[in-house]
Amino acid sequence: MPELPEVETVRQGLAQWVIGRRIAEVRVLHPRAVRRHAAGVAHFADVLVGTTVRDVRRRGKYLWLPLDSGDAVIGHLGMSGQLLLQPAAAPDETHLRVRFRFADDGPELRFVDQRTFGGLSVSAGGAELPAEIAHIARDPLDPEFSDATFVAALRRRRSEIKRALLDQTLLSGVGNIYADEALWRARLHGARPADGLTGPAALRLLGHVRDVLGEAIKEGGTSFDALYVNVNGESGYFDRALNVYGRADQPCRRCGAPVRREAFMNRSSFSCPRCQPRPRGPAS
Repeated sequence: MPELPEVETVRQGLAQWVIGRRIAEVRVLHPRAVRRHAAGVAHFADVLVGTTVRDVRRRGKYLWLPLDSGDAVIGHLGMSGQLLLQPAAAPDETHLRVRFRFADDGPELRFVDQRTFGGLSVSAGGAELPAEIAHIARDPLDPEFSDATFVAALRRRRSEIKRALLDQTLLSGVGNIYADEALWRARLHGARPADGLTGPAALRLLGHVRDVLGEAIKEGGTSFDALYVNVNGESGYFDRALNVYGRADQPCRRCGAPVRREAFMNRSSFSCPRCQPRPRGPAS
C-alpha cells in the first residue's frame, strides 16, 4: 500500500503536468474505478469536462485536484493504483481504468489499477479540502502540523505505539514500512504502550518519523514491485535504504543482530531484538 512518500512523489509529478490544463474528455473504462462517486459513471465524466485543474494537493495518502468549478477530483491509489502521464498515441495499459484528455496537445492522464482497490471520485465543492477526507489528520511534513498537539494525543493513547502511528486520525500518511523504520531509529519496539512514553521520547519519535518520510520522498518512495511507480512510470529507490523492513534474519545495520519478523494486524513488523527489546508485561 503506497504511503506518504509514494503519494507525495506522485503529487509532485502531477503538479508539473496538469496544473492550468482544461479537461476536454473523460472516459471511464471500468466502473469500479469510480465506485466511490455515488452519482455514477456518466456524472463523473460530465461534471469534469470543461473544468481546469488549479492545483494538486495531498492529505495523508489521498490526493485531490482542485478545479476552477470549486469541485475536486479525489484519488486514492489503493494497493496498485498508478496515475500516469502518457502521450495520446501511447498504447493503452492492460489495466487502464480512467483516461483524462486535455484541451491542449500535452500528455493525457491515465489511472491504471491492476487490483482495482484504488479509485477516483468528485467532491462537490471540495476544492479547498474535500469533506470526504477532512477527518484525516495532517501529516508531519505539513507546515500546519502541531508537534505539541500530536505528542499530547499520542501520550493519551491506550494502545501500542505502532498502532497509534498507523491511526490516520492521529497522524496521516504513515503505514507499515515507515512506522517500522522510524521505530528502529528511535530504538523503540512497536508494542510499547503509547501512554508510557515521556514527552521528550514522543517528540524524538516524531522527529524520526519526519526524517524517514523526508528521506524516502527524496528517493521517490519505496518500490517492492512494478505496482508503485511515479507519473513517468519510474520506480522509487528507498528500499535500498531500509534498515529493518523486509530484512528478516539479516543483520541489523546498527548492532548486527538478526532482524526479527513478527505478526502484526495480519501483516508483519520488523525490528531489531537487541536495539528494540520487547516490552515486559501485558503490552508485549
